Amino acid sequence: MLKTAISQSQLREWQQEINDISAEFRLTITFNQLNTRDHRFEALCISQSTPERVCQQHKISLLQYINADLEKHTQDSTTPEVDIHHQLIRSKEGHIIAALSFSAVNHDLDKLGLFQPLSAIQVRIADMLSNAICVYVNSSDLDIKSDTGISHAVDVQAFINAFDEHIWIKDLHGIYIGCNKSVERAWRKTTEQIVGKSDFDLFDKRTADSFVEGDKLAIEAGTTVVVSECEEVDLHFNKVWLETIKAPIHDDQGQPIGVIGMTRNIAKHKEAQEQLVLAANVFQNAVEGVVITDSDGNITEINQAFTDITGYSREEVMGKNPSILSSGRHPKSFFERLWNTLLVQGKWHGEIWNRRKHGAIFPQAITISAVFDKQNIIQYYVAVFADISVQKQNEEKLKNLAYFDPLTQLPNRMQFMSLVEQELSHSNRAKKQLAIIFLDIDFFKHINDSLGHVIGDEILVELAKRLSYALSDYDVLARLSGDEFVVMLPSISGTDSVTSSVDRLRSVFERPFILDNAQSVRLTASMGVAIYPSDGDDHDSLLRNADAAMHRAKLDGRNNYAFYTESMTKQAVAQLKLQTALHQAMANDDFYLVYQPKLTLKDNTTCGFEALIRWHDPVLGDISPGEFIPLAEKIGLIWGIGLWVLKTACLQGVEWLTQGKSFERISVNVASLQLNRSDFVDQVRLILLETGLPAKHLELEVTESCMMHDPDAIIRDLKLLGAMGIALSIDDFGTGYSSLNYLKKLPIDKLKIDQSFVRDIPHDSNNTAIAKAVIALGHALNLQIIAEGVETQAQADFLRENGCDLAQGYLYSKPQLPSALEAFLPLVSEHKA
Repeated sequence: MLKTAISQSQLREWQQEINDISAEFRLTITFNQLNTRDHRFEALCISQSTPERVCQQHKISLLQYINADLEKHTQDSTTPEVDIHHQLIRSKEGHIIAALSFSAVNHDLDKLGLFQPLSAIQVRIADMLSNAICVYVNSSDLDIKSDTGISHAVDVQAFINAFDEHIWIKDLHGIYIGCNKSVERAWRKTTEQIVGKSDFDLFDKRTADSFVEGDKLAIEAGTTVVVSECEEVDLHFNKVWLETIKAPIHDDQGQPIGVIGMTRNIAKHKEAQEQLVLAANVFQNAVEGVVITDSDGNITEINQAFTDITGYSREEVMGKNPSILSSGRHPKSFFERLWNTLLVQGKWHGEIWNRRKHGAIFPQAITISAVFDKQNIIQYYVAVFADISVQKQNEEKLKNLAYFDPLTQLPNRMQFMSLVEQELSHSNRAKKQLAIIFLDIDFFKHINDSLGHVIGDEILVELAKRLSYALSDYDVLARLSGDEFVVMLPSISGTDSVTSSVDRLRSVFERPFILDNAQSVRLTASMGVAIYPSDGDDHDSLLRNADAAMHRAKLDGRNNYAFYTESMTKQAVAQLKLQTALHQAMANDDFYLVYQPKLTLKDNTTCGFEALIRWHDPVLGDISPGEFIPLAEKIGLIWGIGLWVLKTACLQGVEWLTQGKSFERISVNVASLQLNRSDFVDQVRLILLETGLPAKHLELEVTESCMMHDPDAIIRDLKLLGAMGIALSIDDFGTGYSSLNYLKKLPIDKLKIDQSFVRDIPHDSNNTAIAKAVIALGHALNLQIIAEGVETQAQADFLRENGCDLAQGYLYSKPQLPSALEAFLPLVSEHKA
């Protein structure tokens, strides 16, 4: 075969030559080799941008030409009626091994057919190219393998069977005289059932009439015509677009003797056509001006925005150089650098001052891109530009606003940069760190687009106030532009303090923004953090790196933050991974409860159990409550987790009661954020009703920190819970708020001595004194005292001797699953006995 006998470099030379001749003489050229085994054509070279449909018509015409040639044993060109010129390439043995086909596009709308007859010069050029290739093939010592050659007529049936398209042949009377395998599959009939039949024998009258009409159209046109396009369903029930073309078959005298037809799937062409229509609409309706030039820089197309911006119509600029817009404000060296960048990198972006048609000079932000062909040769230049006159005017106004943003009254960029520069000098002398936090509101453009910029400005003002309240007096908050804010944290002590500040900033978005019409809007923000001096040693680099970290946070899903440094990012990523896993654990029900017995110190009998949550993640493994409970409080999941723990513990209590087991109460820890909810009491009541657990078997443990926020409301809710029959205890007493004034008002039943005070008794004099004081204080207030974390007998003896009522800890039992607590759950009858 010719393709394997010649070198790739020779093929590329022929391809370039064909492209050049095609462009110069307006010819469509296809160069096909013939596979002698199955009589199929294979393309060697095709002139650039030749449609598939034209290639198919070249092949059909070439098949007819080869058959006629073999019958006449001549090399004459195809008859003029076909309008496709063929030249055969033969081996030294005289076998046809390839062929060149030439056609010219018909631009005369009054004449049917895709092609027009070749002119004398086009035929001459075609012959010259063919002769050159023939000379090369016959003069070169090529090893062209040809097992049989073509010394007889091509097997038409084998040829048409090789096509996936439906191909059939009829005589002038409309009788089918041949078809390929694709037709058999599509029509679900064998060749014997089709050949010799007419359309009226095979199809309904309406379909047959349309087919016969298409045959007449092809015969009358004397050339290939498209007779139909339609959307149908193929054998696999997929929607496809089908195109049917028909061409007349002529005898040696040029008289029509039949019709050949072909139906093919043009779904890809339809899709491409739709994409072209879409692209054209986008092109014409784009807000930015678009201008396209050829490789010499002459304008070939513009869009409407170009006219709107510059004032020049399409007719006024076609074929001209964009230099007609030159303002004269840029030196020659500016454009030299522009073209150098464009030729080396293929793209240039920047600002240019140009002149409108009426003479006004205006600034534009422009991106110029080079468009390359397959040979990496520049074919076009595309420039997209926007009029930034208003932007420039605003920039001039901003320069006059010395230090503060007029909307939010926060420091502007200039003031912020000045403050950062001063603080950097101080940090450098004191060898301290500082942090820059870049904050960008997620999808704030949607607010402006849907509610208007007035509402958007109101939200920005409210946000600025919230952010200011979330920061300390030493921190600096500034608004850079639009929805971008930046914070400087001077003299930070480490990453923990930065993370704490970020969390405070994120917390301002938890509450919705209430508009004048009572409508509420919720927002999130993405933040990036850069640390001095590790992430930059000047204000520009710090701000740039913080901005880069913010963009990475956006890429990670928004409503997030990222550190610029790799080590800090890993820490942030780990927390984000844990946060994501915590959300998934809520959905997958990955939590479970264990229970630690509480015993009476006087006789070591069981008086209750404390329910403790545990979490095993399938990927992260066992995760400590000390790690995920604070995170749940931070991201707002503690409410849902707390209700799940309460309900699960109540269900376990009901199960034990149903089994006849005896216990006083199951205690459940309540976070301060839960108790601060106005509907907490109602939720507890609802869970007791749903599970059926009597309130006398439930105990709630609250921490001292719950009194930090609205203590009067907390006391009211605790009284309501106590009135329901629920026991209440103060957990971790002595480690937090410890207000005796509020302690005497609380309707509580027990005080729990924190394990930090129990750990070193009786050897640590301070801890023993604290334990004794708590016991005495509790008894003075008529409260029971329970000690947690009891691990040794010496601790238990000390607590018993000093009047402690209850205890829990590893000395008695570690927290266990319900199935392992049988020894601590006597039956009711045993308990009474």
